[in-house]
Amino acid sequence: MAGLNGLQRPVLVLNASYEPIHVCVARRALVLLLKGVAIPEEVTPYEVRSANASIPLPSVIRLVEFRKIPQQPRALSRKNIFLRDGYTCQYCGRTLPAKELTLDHVIPRSRGGTTSWENLVTCCIECNNKKGNRTPEEAGMRLARPPRPFTLHTSRHLLRALAQADHQWRKYVFY
Repeated sequence: MAGLNGLQRPVLVLNASYEPIHVCVARRALVLLLKGVAIPEEVTPYEVRSANASIPLPSVIRLVEFRKIPQQPRALSRKNIFLRDGYTCQYCGRTLPAKELTLDHVIPRSRGGTTSWENLVTCCIECNNKKGNRTPEEAGMRLARPPRPFTLHTSRHLLRALAQADHQWRKYVFY
């Protein structure tokens, strides 16, 4: 059995046209399979068992019917900023777990900086303390790259990064 952690594994969701459209957890993917909304394309070595059945845990599922997916802007959130920046401090370049990261306003709020995609970056605690209530230039620090909104390109880049870890996804995600 996959266990609770196995049910939290990421699963690639494809449209009926085999276009990658989403990543969900295995638990949600199983619901879609059981409802007949999706079919498995790739499975893991794990399975979920009940008294009467055993279902292989999927790695990739495909929707049975084509769904038009409207382009929706990504919500501005701590998690999405971390995803956009690859859990990497934009000042020192260290990649760290989320609990060791903070968000930094490039232009501090006290100086009129906004809470927006273009003014928030992932920052380690040490760099955030060093920068304080100053701009990067005033603190003698440089951004690895300027902050940008989460775009379709960013989403595809993340899918490619996830496909590096799961070889079963590679044939569905364009490199």
